[in-house]
Amino acid sequence: MKKILVANRGEIALRVMKTAQTMGIKTVAVYSVADRNAPHVKFADEAVYIGAAPSGESYLKGDKIIEVAKKMKVDGIHPGYGFLSENAAFAELCEANNLVFIGPRSKAIKIMGSKLAAKEAVKQYNIPMVPGIDEAITDVEKAKSIANQIGFPILIKASAGGGGKGMRIVEKESDLESQMKRAISEAESAFGDGSVFIEKYVSSPRHIEIQVLADSHGNYLHFFERECSIQRRHQKVVEEAPSSILTPELRHKMGEAAIKVAKSCDYLGAGTVEFLLDADHNFYFLEMNTRLQVEHPVTELITGIDLVEQQIKIARGEVLQIKQNDLKINGHALELRVYAEDPLNDFLPSVGKLNTYKVPTGKGIRVDNGFEENMEVPIYYDPMLSKLVTHGKTREEAIQLMIEAIENYQIEGVETTLAFGKYVCKHEAFRSGNFDTHFVKQHYSPETIKQRQETEARMAALIAVKQYLKDQKLLRLPNH
Repeated sequence: MKKILVANRGEIALRVMKTAQTMGIKTVAVYSVADRNAPHVKFADEAVYIGAAPSGESYLKGDKIIEVAKKMKVDGIHPGYGFLSENAAFAELCEANNLVFIGPRSKAIKIMGSKLAAKEAVKQYNIPMVPGIDEAITDVEKAKSIANQIGFPILIKASAGGGGKGMRIVEKESDLESQMKRAISEAESAFGDGSVFIEKYVSSPRHIEIQVLADSHGNYLHFFERECSIQRRHQKVVEEAPSSILTPELRHKMGEAAIKVAKSCDYLGAGTVEFLLDADHNFYFLEMNTRLQVEHPVTELITGIDLVEQQIKIARGEVLQIKQNDLKINGHALELRVYAEDPLNDFLPSVGKLNTYKVPTGKGIRVDNGFEENMEVPIYYDPMLSKLVTHGKTREEAIQLMIEAIENYQIEGVETTLAFGKYVCKHEAFRSGNFDTHFVKQHYSPETIKQRQETEARMAALIAVKQYLKDQKLLRLPNH
């Protein structure tokens, strides 16, 4: 594999290209009009314009990307995450055009892309699953009868997708009909498929996921877990590895279960198996993400393994050179997704020009970044600017490093989740490890951040005045 096309943008496109470059592989970037001056375009060996700013007219145009790949004579396509990364039809299109899709086979994407098909596939492996129904329904009466069997509260979920879309928690029967209609219409508009299913709602859950790798020679490995319970709108914002609550025995059990899930769909490449962990530390299979995850850096930092390099090697048909026993957890890593969002205004996207943009540097700090100073943050794509990652010998050290890194990250022109990240890192519930996916609902309100910022500003002003007086060597005489 001498040349690959990266069918993505921003920080993940750059991240993939950097590993390709160290492997001596040439890279081709594709870009929309909104990204013509983006860092990933400048970094690539070659770059090709593929369309207008909306992703439907550029990054989601599989035919156009294949056309560019053939014209540029590339050997493989790395899809990153988002866009076409979990699109089975695109993976098939690559295969049909003799291009290596650096990801799983289309069969695995199809199975794991439907939550119901995924449940069906893993059933035979005795993987624990949340009580519920294994078929998609739209009939409210049938839904009521199922809900009464498994007991409220229940969760209505879209079969065709994730990201919190088409998802509703229903506490009592009287709310079921209205919530179901909402979930169906949301799923319809988000995924073009309104089918939903019902399962028992696990209260106080932790969101734990296991990174897996599989080659084409029958070797499967797991790379321990990531804790992803700090979320807003069912989407992760802070992730860490390892989890503060898994025992070695539970880690081993979950790792083995994740490998079985990968085997159930004949998996190839890097993937992530997601589990819910209840208050009694029982775990349940949630879904499998058939791609590289946003939060993969925390796993890389605690294992010392470059997952993108492994993806490319597997795609080239190489045998995994790592054995499960070779893998050890080294220290602790923490990731904050730095979104251009306003945490003081319900995390709404914040667009504008990055008048100031300076990333922190130093030992134990990694920034996977897709922006630079004076760039505009476009409204067309996911509002993530970068991923701020810290690695320390202990969890406490990684948290402290994160607080310092956030303080040294200078962004002006848009609102970001930096202040929220700092709030999480300083909160007792997070520091103690005693938290779940309801952290934001239970502990966070914009007022708390505002109060903290005002207190910090007052303290900074007092320190500045004290220093000024000291510097001026002023003697304040008492009044007569």
